[in-house]
Amino acid sequence: MRLWAVGTASGITQSVMGKVATRPVEDRAQRPDHIAYGIDHELRSFNGDLLEYAGVLCSKPLATAPRIPVIHSAPNLEYLSDGDVVRLSPDGSVSVLYRRSSRNNTILTTERCNSFCLMCSQPPKTADDSYRVRMILRLLELIDRQAIALIVSGGEPTLLGDSFLDIIEKARTALPQTALHVLTNGRLFKNKEFATRLAAIGHHDLMLGIPLYSDLPELHDYVVQASGAFDETIGGFYNLAASGVRLELRVVLHKQTYERLPKLAEFITRNLPFVEHVALMGLEMFGFTPRNLDVLWIDPIDYARQLEDAALGLATRGMNVSIYNHQLCTIPRSLWPYARKSISDWKNVYLPTCDLCGVKEFCGGFFQSATKRHSAHVAPCVPLSGKSLAYMQQLHNQIADSAALPG
Repeated sequence: MRLWAVGTASGITQSVMGKVATRPVEDRAQRPDHIAYGIDHELRSFNGDLLEYAGVLCSKPLATAPRIPVIHSAPNLEYLSDGDVVRLSPDGSVSVLYRRSSRNNTILTTERCNSFCLMCSQPPKTADDSYRVRMILRLLELIDRQAIALIVSGGEPTLLGDSFLDIIEKARTALPQTALHVLTNGRLFKNKEFATRLAAIGHHDLMLGIPLYSDLPELHDYVVQASGAFDETIGGFYNLAASGVRLELRVVLHKQTYERLPKLAEFITRNLPFVEHVALMGLEMFGFTPRNLDVLWIDPIDYARQLEDAALGLATRGMNVSIYNHQLCTIPRSLWPYARKSISDWKNVYLPTCDLCGVKEFCGGFFQSATKRHSAHVAPCVPLSGKSLAYMQQLHNQIADSAALPG
């Protein structure tokens, strides 16, 4: 599924945003927040009131085009439904910004970053894209108030400075029941005042996911390609923790990080015991990863021992640990209880051989980009039975209920 498409635009001089409506919105005051969506005969049900809507998105040209923004003939948007949020642009592009039925909605705050990670899946750009802030604040007003969780990502969101805090504040007031998970490198929270100001917003369910790739400063700095990043990140962890901000620690596993993974786990338990969750994550074959494959790629089978030592070491010391982006057939069975179905639904696939697997329903599968490179040891697993099956089903249900965050 593509989260954008290009059709033919008319009447659009600047981008418009709105919630998808497949039937007339009864409250006329709310119609400017909506974009009418459907095919010609479906739009007739709007009884000529289309001018009251923010725009129209339709599968083919209308017999009579209304004098409002219209895009028609944009392909691959059949999955849209009421309450989704889309943006119509003058060039005919349709961007899907929020899907009501998904638990994997991510808000991209900026493409700028102060790190340059070897395996970045969203390669940073230098252009000023602060214009996004106004769009994000509007988007937060349109998102369903019953949304369970949102992810705020980048680039590096904190580079927006005060505007980053404005986004968190807006999420607090516009979506009072929605959990917010911010993916950040944490480096700018070396500034204690910045951490304190974030905490002072008082968001009801905020967690920051911050990466740490080694217990050795020089290795972490090499992975993120930024001198001094380790010290800034650790300072950020401490300032945020002191301010009462909830924290997750993320580790991407590859050739540069796997050997010291048990040492890193020990470092975390000794120096960062306040971290609520540790996520040990597999590579995504996207962005910078393919071009840096010679220094990054290692088959997950080949770091199974280090992964097992680290995960079980963290768990036995009382840390909440998860394994993201790994297939069950590539990790020891002792780690299966920690494996999560973490890949965002719109980029989650399985290989043909997985159809023969007895534990496919519990396995996280692959990123779509896994066709470029994946473990040579992917193979069907035998079905579980008895207590093992009941245990995995229980875990699976618990994870689904908790809305596991995507990798």
